[in-house]
Amino acid sequence: KMDDDDDIPQLSSHTLAALQEFYLEQQQREGMKTSQGFNQYSIGSIEEDWQLSQFWYSDETASCLAKEAVLAAGKGGRIACVSAPSVYQKLKEQDGEDFSVCILEYDRRFSVYGEDFIFYDYNHPLDLPENLLPHSFDIVIADPPYLSEECLQKTAETVKYLTKGKILLCTGAVMEEQAAKHLGVKMCKFIPKHSRNLANEFRCYVNYASGLD
Repeated sequence: KMDDDDDIPQLSSHTLAALQEFYLEQQQREGMKTSQGFNQYSIGSIEEDWQLSQFWYSDETASCLAKEAVLAAGKGGRIACVSAPSVYQKLKEQDGEDFSVCILEYDRRFSVYGEDFIFYDYNHPLDLPENLLPHSFDIVIADPPYLSEECLQKTAETVKYLTKGKILLCTGAVMEEQAAKHLGVKMCKFIPKHSRNLANEFRCYVNYASGLD
């Protein structure tokens, strides 16, 4: 009887050495991250992809929006972040707090966050998993990826489907009228900042009495 092992391709010692070196470097990199107190939820742990029109909030802005979301959601509240991963990351840093959060995002790199992650394409606003029940979130935070009425309108369908009522929208100042029309939200005094300066003035909009004024 032939040896079963004969079928298994053997890696050359050269390839093996290269692989081991690669894994070692990778481990060292990961090790560095942990030793520097790397936090998988820190903003910037996943880099911006400009082709997807991604711009992360500054740390301060993300903290401020996360704090607002927790207050608005209330004890045991549920928060949905639609295309707003830096707010999601900030919320997750406050682990052990009494709320839950999920992230709806087109960029599958965020699937590292496990069950919290829901793949989301604003072109199919209601193409959502069955376990995302209508009106099951105390607050929905949305930051549509593009400054276009079409993108806002479609994202608005998702937001209205998910929220019990409260909406926190972040988008350009130029979208004020469309935001009122599609989501019934008004501009707040608070001005969100990004980790890199954007050409367009950004604003926050809400449809409830928030702490952002």
